[in-house]
Amino acid sequence: MIHKLTLPLKDEDILAMHICDEVLLSGTLLTVRDTAHKWLIETFIDNAQPPSAREKAILEDLSPVLYNGAIYHCGPLISEHAPSKLKIDQVHFLSAGPTTSIREEAYAHRIMSRFHVSVLIGKGGMGAKTLRACQQTPAVYLHAVGGAGALIAQTVQQVHAVYQLEFGVPEAMWVITVKDFPAVVTMDAHGQSLHQQVADQSRAALKLLTLT
Repeated sequence: MIHKLTLPLKDEDILAMHICDEVLLSGTLLTVRDTAHKWLIETFIDNAQPPSAREKAILEDLSPVLYNGAIYHCGPLISEHAPSKLKIDQVHFLSAGPTTSIREEAYAHRIMSRFHVSVLIGKGGMGAKTLRACQQTPAVYLHAVGGAGALIAQTVQQVHAVYQLEFGVPEAMWVITVKDFPAVVTMDAHGQSLHQQVADQSRAALKLLTLT
C-alpha cells in the first residue's frame, strides 16, 4: 500500500500505516543528527540550566515543525560552502541521503515524547526504546534509501532555515520542505519492526545451519 501524506500528520494517518507500506511524504521537516539530538536533550529536556533567550527563540521556531512532524536523520551536502557567509535563500541541497539511525537510539524516544514527533526517517532501523515510543506517541519510522542522496535531494523544494550551524553543516538542523519524499515504513505504531523481524529470521536460519 502507498500512503501519500503531507506533514503535519494526524494520529489516524500514523495508525493507518504498517510495516512494508510505501510512503510519499510532503511538507516541512527538520534534519537532526548526533550532535543536535544531544543538544535538544540537554537544552530542553534535562534542563541542567534554563535555556537562554536565543535557545528559547529556537524552541519557539522549531516546536511547530516538530509537533506531529518529522525528523530526518540526514547530514546534507549543500551548494553554499562558506557557512560564515551563508545566505539561506541561496542554499540548495546537492545530496540529502539518510544517515544510520541507531546512533540516535539513546535520544529519539525522549525527543519524540517531548516534541510529539510523528515520523522518524533514516536508514538501518532503530531499537526497542524507539519502537515503544512509536506505539506511545504514536509515530512511525521510515526507511529511506541509502546511497540515493542526490535523488532524494531532488525532493527538497525549499530550504527555510538552519539552526546551530556552529555544529557544522552536516550536524546543523535544517528546516526544509520536501515533496513526495520516497520511503518505506519499517517500524510502525502497532509494535511491528521489520528490522527486528529480519534479525530474528536471520538468527533462526543461522541456528539451523549450525545444527546441520
